Amino acid sequence: MELFDIAGLKVNMDCKEGLVYERSRAYLAEDGGEKADFFVGVPEKTLKEKAARLPHLSLDECDYIFCGEMFYYKLLDYDGMLLHASAVEKDGCAYLFSAKSGIGKSTHTALWQKVFDDVSIINDDKPAIRKINGALYACGTPFSGKDDKSANVRVPLRAVVFLERAKENSIERMTPGQAIPRFMSQTLRPSDRERMMKLLAMIDAVLREIPVFRLKCNMSREAVFTAYNGINEYIKSGGGNYEN
Repeated sequence: MELFDIAGLKVNMDCKEGLVYERSRAYLAEDGGEKADFFVGVPEKTLKEKAARLPHLSLDECDYIFCGEMFYYKLLDYDGMLLHASAVEKDGCAYLFSAKSGIGKSTHTALWQKVFDDVSIINDDKPAIRKINGALYACGTPFSGKDDKSANVRVPLRAVVFLERAKENSIERMTPGQAIPRFMSQTLRPSDRERMMKLLAMIDAVLREIPVFRLKCNMSREAVFTAYNGINEYIKSGGGNYEN
């Protein structure tokens, strides 16, 4: 059993080998004797039963997926949530780009890295959003999808952007009515009422404190400038959140 520091939480995980072990090394807690907030791990018997329903995946891949699901499920108890997104840091701020699989969120953030010198990946597939001391952060986690692109950082959240493919580039702020279904389709939805209420409270907090945008874009460098300039011009103009 090892102790990890993930999204500002102390997490116990039993990592012996495979993907969970390999991708968790950067998240090892400096003091392994601290008290854990919760445990993440799938018993071998349960893992094999679950994996039997997913014959296209290896047991190791299943373990990685189910450990990630357990982490994000328990994250809801600590003012946090998963958003299926590619998260980048620029100027000390986090920008999250979310979309259905295949739309090109990772391609878009890869363009940010090409266009700007100071952009780094926080998590390329499953960043955590967490409220810590009254502020919202995007956090790296070891659970980053097919490619191991994540960093053990937490960065103040500046904007959430939902991508759509289009020939021309444009960006606009979304209303809560437009944004909520997008959040719900790109997160882990708990089956129990208590955690569902916590998820809805987190989405509400994001909508109240962070501007959420729709970016219609192609995969050109211009799309990066449309996004970056559009977001920051809106914020600097005092656009604020949906209550303004």
